[in-house]
Amino acid sequence: MLLSKTLEVQSTGVVAAFTFLWLVATTGLYPLLLPDEGRYVGVAWSMLSDDQYSVPRLNGLPFFHKPPLFYWLTAFALDVFGVNEWAARLASACSATLMVTLLFWFLKEYVNQRVAIVAALILATQPLFFGGSHYANLDMTVAALITATTITGAVAIFKYESQAPYRFVLTLAYALAAAAFLAKGLIGVVLPGGILFFWLLWRRRFATMWRMVSLPGIAVFLLLALPWMIYMQQRYPGFFDYYIVYQHFYRFMEKGFNNARPIWFYVPVLLGLTLPWSIQLWRVAKHRWHENGRDAAVRGLMLSWLLVVLVFFSIPNSKLIGYIIPCLVPLAYFIAEPFAFRMREGHGLDPPKGFFWSLIVAIAICMTAVVVMIVNPQQSTKGLAYKLKGHYQPNDEIVMLERYRYDLDFYLGTGKAAMVVLDWDDPEIKKSDNWSRELFDAGLFDPETASQLLIRPQQLTNKLCSDRSIDLWLVGDINRAARHEYLRDVPVALDDGKLRAWHIPAGPALSFCAEMPRPGPG
Repeated sequence: MLLSKTLEVQSTGVVAAFTFLWLVATTGLYPLLLPDEGRYVGVAWSMLSDDQYSVPRLNGLPFFHKPPLFYWLTAFALDVFGVNEWAARLASACSATLMVTLLFWFLKEYVNQRVAIVAALILATQPLFFGGSHYANLDMTVAALITATTITGAVAIFKYESQAPYRFVLTLAYALAAAAFLAKGLIGVVLPGGILFFWLLWRRRFATMWRMVSLPGIAVFLLLALPWMIYMQQRYPGFFDYYIVYQHFYRFMEKGFNNARPIWFYVPVLLGLTLPWSIQLWRVAKHRWHENGRDAAVRGLMLSWLLVVLVFFSIPNSKLIGYIIPCLVPLAYFIAEPFAFRMREGHGLDPPKGFFWSLIVAIAICMTAVVVMIVNPQQSTKGLAYKLKGHYQPNDEIVMLERYRYDLDFYLGTGKAAMVVLDWDDPEIKKSDNWSRELFDAGLFDPETASQLLIRPQQLTNKLCSDRSIDLWLVGDINRAARHEYLRDVPVALDDGKLRAWHIPAGPALSFCAEMPRPGPG
């Protein structure tokens, strides 16, 4: 039986290879999802097209909501494999592969091979985990680095307690924490640090705590984590206050952001999005399988891991599902250990029926989700962009009407920022938590560029009522013409059913301008 053979796998490399193939086989089959994939992949595409990798830019403006590691990885993938959805999601798929691989290796080394392979299969087929591997944002990348930091730190602790050399592994843990910091900021340090701290506290290993404080490790962390921040602060005064104080602390505690959820939100989400595996959690309550004290240390680590992540992300008012992806590693372990125990006790090499059918159903759920995304794709500018490619000339300008389309240039491939028309003086923008606030904040770091890209409706009218030396492509949704005078006499050039593009060629003022007051400067 194929599953029985799979459960005998010993090689970490084989686990990594098959996990990678399982995850990447379907990542390029549907358009980028908005807003997150369009936003973060768009920043990476901007880095690649501008050939500058130090400053993350959203529509040509400095974008400091998140650190740069994911953008660097994605820009590299786009450069190597082309500008397409598969390459855009490659960083997430590789990060997910790393998580499965590390979990398998760690459990094989410190528990046994059977628990390791069962946990790896469970983790790789959890629907939330599979979905995260197919989603190009920062959550899977930071989850993988939190996993790597935690496991490496735990290995350093085990080595120290067994009087084996541990300093190199400990320094590596600090380096991985720096990478996690560059992936999503302070949580990359706080979460693995908290997991290991409470684990050692529960075990009363106070001397070990002090041994894990490493001056060389701290030096490595600072050497890797600080240079980008220092450079950004030197180049953009106010960066530190915005990036650290506002984006990390203020957003963590403030209640005015999107996605407000109750404190218990993640419990049903975690159980629901890991079906059918979560159904098997009742087996954890049975004492017989965990009477073996030999694995108590690993069990304690996994419990600390699960609780620290779950409690930490339950505190803030704003909650996104992807935040709890790090919980999936210990969850897979707790589901796997009773299964592995039953295999040893009564089933030999044959897996229990509950495990077999859970695996089949989990795979079916993952594949069904992919089919749904292909058959019923979410709103995207891909169709309009591909039509526009046949008409757009290098000197043309894109003007987006009252909404920034994150993914348009990814598909159009111009490498140029667009003008975005909105009442940028509206005080409600500062209270929002959407694309307009992102561009508004980004413009504060580069006011000169923002003045050219973030334009008011009157500024667009002035452009249309003046002689123009370049063609303009106005992009908006299908009901936009009824709301703007300047579109009433302009024929629709392109239409994908949801979005439209109006072509305004270079030339004199449009006909509607005769009824307008003479335009002022701007």
